[in-house]
Amino acid sequence: MTTFVVAHGAWSSAWAWKKMRPLLRAAGHEIWTPSYTGLGERSHLANPAIDLDTHIKDVVGVLEMEDLNDVVLVGHSYGGMVATGVADRARARIGQIVYLDAFVPRDGQSVLDLQPPEARSRMHDLVQTKGDGWRIPPNPMPPDTPEADVAWASGRRFFQPVKTFEQPLHLTSPAEPPPRNYIYCKRNGPGDVFRQFAERARREGWRLFELDSSHNPHITRPQELLAILTEIASAPAHS
Repeated sequence: MTTFVVAHGAWSSAWAWKKMRPLLRAAGHEIWTPSYTGLGERSHLANPAIDLDTHIKDVVGVLEMEDLNDVVLVGHSYGGMVATGVADRARARIGQIVYLDAFVPRDGQSVLDLQPPEARSRMHDLVQTKGDGWRIPPNPMPPDTPEADVAWASGRRFFQPVKTFEQPLHLTSPAEPPPRNYIYCKRNGPGDVFRQFAERARREGWRLFELDSSHNPHITRPQELLAILTEIASAPAHS
């Protein structure tokens, strides 16, 4: 049995992994999907002070309170920022990291640092025009998302505090990071920001998987994602 812990994406929450939870449990695994402060069922806690550090503490808190060890930490999209911070602070509890079409920051980088200039400018504009000066409205879901899934998700995707994108990640542990895996979703559209991390994974010798999916395979390709996660769990990556 493998214990998976998910660091979910921006604007999202535990609900987005509804399809994956029964699949992983039926395969004999355990899965935890903590929601970040200010999102999902914790949206009533949203406030301008929430930053990346807040979300890292959310996930570390679950690891510590539930005494979870040797976990496979899955960071999706923005969750790659969170997962990298969690692995730095709770290294002894992490067996592997899986970056699922995710940002992979280096020390001192923020989400905005990893975006092209036009994307950064667009986000700043949205914060001012639609986000009350402190939050970013959700991006549209990929165009190939089934209508039923769009309808299900649309009322659950909340504005993201902009400080979570602005705050640089600061790594402090002297330990080597856990073994890393990258799952690249090949149906990313124009301005694909995640290809750079798949290329880094290839250069640095991580296990690299490609999935014929748009950005949210946990919603649109759950069986295919299950197969990759099962493979990762059955054959641990090397450091």
